[in-house]
Amino acid sequence: MAVTRTIELKTEIPGPRSREIGERIARAVAKPLALTFPIVAESGRGATLTDVDGNTFIDFTGGVGSLNVGHSHPDVVAAAHEQLDRFSHTDFTIVPYELYVALAERLAERVPIGGPVKAAFFNAGTEAVENAVKFARAYTGRPAVIAFEGAFHGRTLLSLSLTSKVHPYKAGLGPFAPEVYRVPFPNAYRGISAADALAALERTFTTTVAAETVAAIVLEPVQGEGGFIVAPREFVAGVRKVCDKHGIVFVADEVQTGFGRTGRFFAIEHSGVEPDLICVAKSIANGLPLSGVLGKAEIMDAPVAGGVGGTYVGNPVAQAAALAVLDVIDDEGLVERSNTIGEIIRARMLAWQERWPAIGDVRGLGSMLAIELVADPATAKPAKALANRVTEAALQRGLLLITCGVYGNCIRVLVPLVIADAELEEALGAWEEALEAVLA
Repeated sequence: MAVTRTIELKTEIPGPRSREIGERIARAVAKPLALTFPIVAESGRGATLTDVDGNTFIDFTGGVGSLNVGHSHPDVVAAAHEQLDRFSHTDFTIVPYELYVALAERLAERVPIGGPVKAAFFNAGTEAVENAVKFARAYTGRPAVIAFEGAFHGRTLLSLSLTSKVHPYKAGLGPFAPEVYRVPFPNAYRGISAADALAALERTFTTTVAAETVAAIVLEPVQGEGGFIVAPREFVAGVRKVCDKHGIVFVADEVQTGFGRTGRFFAIEHSGVEPDLICVAKSIANGLPLSGVLGKAEIMDAPVAGGVGGTYVGNPVAQAAALAVLDVIDDEGLVERSNTIGEIIRARMLAWQERWPAIGDVRGLGSMLAIELVADPATAKPAKALANRVTEAALQRGLLLITCGVYGNCIRVLVPLVIADAELEEALGAWEEALEAVLA
């Protein structure tokens, strides 16, 4: 019996139509919007993406984590279409609509936060982070915010100030927002223990910023752009204790980790720790612009009336999609599926690590996994060029992979959780072939 293949490459990569559109992009689109791939999308279904030349790829990028339920899931598409037929916009604070309330209620049922919970919706992850800080500042009456080395929280002014990677995100774009302070994040592979990081956090209250002036500590349970570095349970618990001791609001940035990506609905659940606020975006609405802050009611109610908002926040079409996303996650068991996918991928990654010393580390939670490539295993010197060569070799074999990490030397997995077993095996085969081509 012939094996059915999903990947289908009909032209060279990129094909002629993609090259033609690429030339138009160069002429018409601002250069800072740098392209990762030279292909141009035509359609997507599930875990696959087809370009304008008819080449079909398996997509391990998932819209940078926005497509946990896959490209163009029919239930989500239908929900968005139905709402678009009704109305597309009012501005919720001018004329409210029930969708907003329904989504707030359903997400409040899922957050690992005790007591009354409220929600506010926005457009992008960066807006969620900025508004979480607004809620914390209004609640505490304090100005300062603490973030971590390797953090990524967005690209608008305050969230970019919180973001840690200088190139390409921050260089030449300052000055940045004041009263933002940074401390180390635990990274076992780089020799930073949870105890080390917690000690540095406590020390910063003596050397850098007074604890009584800190409104919030913003933490990713798994650092995304920073390299898929998992915050150890004891570290998250320690941050919670510090926040409790000093009256600081604990903000969990779940923009990339939420909606089943790590094998729990929220990644913070792995630690057993309750945050005060949770930021969500990306997979909340299957790629439609939507984000939110979910948290303790007394904190969410702290700003004055009209203190948060915006013309497009909580768009009804995106919220209809978000309600459908929740149904799909439940009906198709995608949280548990994330664990199954992760077990399969992790096993392959560990086998690759045994075979190729350039794979210095394998890490992550659930299906949120990455490998870190190094030039020298003894020194763990980052090998960004090597990572780029592997992703290019994978592209030529029909697999879309993207890098991450403060050194750009990690290759991450953000595959849609609806991927079929055969597609997953085919994709891992293509990845292994790429590694063989570059590392052998």
